[in-house]
Amino acid sequence: MTEPVDFCRLDEAISRYVRPGDAVHVMMGHSRWSALVRELARQHWQKPSEFTLIMASLSSLGAVLFRAGCLKKVVTVYSGDSFPVFTPNPVFQQAYGSGAVEVENWSFLTYIQRLRAAATGVPAVVTGSVRDSSMAENDAYQEVDTAFGRVGLVAPLAPDVTLVHAAVADRQGNLAIAPPMFEGVVGALASRRGVVATVEKVVDDLRPWSTLVRIPAHRVRAVVEAPFGAHPGGVYAGPAGSRLPVQGYLEDVPFWISVREATRGADFDAWLREWVLEPADHDAYLAKLGPERLAELVRAAADAPPPPPRERSGQPPTGAERAAVWLADLVAHRVAETGTDTVLAGAGLANLAAWVGVGRAKAAGHQVALAAELGLWDYTPTPGDPFIFSFHNFPSSAMLLDTEQVLGNLVNGAFLRSIACVGAAQIDRTGDINTTRIDGGPYLVGSGGGNDVITNADEVLVVGTMGRRRFVDKCGYVTSPGRRVRAVVTDLGVLSMRDGELVLTHVAPGPEPLADRVAHVKDRCGWDLAVSPDLEELREVTAADVEELRSYDPHGYFLGRARTPVPTTGSTTER
Repeated sequence: MTEPVDFCRLDEAISRYVRPGDAVHVMMGHSRWSALVRELARQHWQKPSEFTLIMASLSSLGAVLFRAGCLKKVVTVYSGDSFPVFTPNPVFQQAYGSGAVEVENWSFLTYIQRLRAAATGVPAVVTGSVRDSSMAENDAYQEVDTAFGRVGLVAPLAPDVTLVHAAVADRQGNLAIAPPMFEGVVGALASRRGVVATVEKVVDDLRPWSTLVRIPAHRVRAVVEAPFGAHPGGVYAGPAGSRLPVQGYLEDVPFWISVREATRGADFDAWLREWVLEPADHDAYLAKLGPERLAELVRAAADAPPPPPRERSGQPPTGAERAAVWLADLVAHRVAETGTDTVLAGAGLANLAAWVGVGRAKAAGHQVALAAELGLWDYTPTPGDPFIFSFHNFPSSAMLLDTEQVLGNLVNGAFLRSIACVGAAQIDRTGDINTTRIDGGPYLVGSGGGNDVITNADEVLVVGTMGRRRFVDKCGYVTSPGRRVRAVVTDLGVLSMRDGELVLTHVAPGPEPLADRVAHVKDRCGWDLAVSPDLEELREVTAADVEELRSYDPHGYFLGRARTPVPTTGSTTER
């Protein structure tokens, strides 16, 4: 018989239900943090607890557990910063590089599928991802011949305990969370000993919101009522008409940025003392944040975002902006030419270009849906906020789903045509992409959902500025195989796939003779780049093109311009 749920304090929840040596799963919904993780670090600070951390996206705050010295291994999808841009983090790089912490890399879908195998009690789950990538060498992946053809299989991944921040619990311990759901709740259902949760509020009865109850009390061990327990993550209370009985609040972007900056400086230990070790409890942490800051996060979640500021109007485009404009052109053209149903973009430059390209395609009458792996389907991006998972994009979505539904059933589904727009830390002459680690060099960030869409989308469009460090003869680590890559758009031209190899098919305009511009592209490439006999010249980038891009990224986080100070609270849009 299931024991009653323990309604307790934060410190009691961790001390009673998390044990040294546990495989601890931190569930990633749209609320990407929990006060429970901070408390876990406090209680196990510099102790040989040897946890295995199962966490899809570490973000900057994952560095707290690394510095706590309590980790043995990490099973993850993404080890890097998320705000204000997606970048490698030196704390993760040092720990993985030195061997202090072992890392096991997966794609988003295979990570979720492994949890699903554990939750459903089957020995393996079929996957269409990671084949022909370096992740196929993981022990938990195998390819087998069956009567139905050759299939890839992933083994179960069963945590001992799952930590989660939910919006609301009832007195029985049922947990309600509004979508989008990111990885969903399969990890919670797969946990051997169950779930420990923080919530914004405990109510008597959740049956009026039964469609948003995700985790049954039978799988929950403890509940802690901790308002703003997702901070610096946020809580979305749900769309109008089905909103949970709780105040939502935006992610605290400046706080995320402060963590990122602290991990890069000598004062990270001071930051940890101030925000993790010294606050005696969650109330002390909130008092340190201050009621004004918290109230602004609530207010900002309820308000429509203001129009973006107009910055650097009239200044010439950067290389990144030129590449993004030409990718937007290509996206709009391919949607029109192929009747593509959906475009999914990776974060950053690829995302901004996809937003512009899909916007143009829709304006021309094409019914194409923007998708985001967090669980957004057919959403409208918010001007002034370049972050792909911005809470401001949730209300405009035609459907709010989870990663498995978006990546597995729609973008990579059997009956919809899709385009993936992505960036690449490295790409080689065959289109293979590396975003995980440099041979003999640093760790990068990992796959995220990149492998899933690059492996399975109908076609892949890549964007990045041209340089020998990015364009290499052969990737030493293959995060995503290049067989679906159609073109790579750069600031100097476009490389297109011809007979299994990328060749120069379009060159950027400029005052220099054509031969000089071609020579410059070849010089910036890490292999002997072939030039198409039908080489074309790209169009000039106009001021209107640049203004359209900058309307989404006014501070230049992804477009490569000088940055203005970050906003004081909430989204990346100033208020």
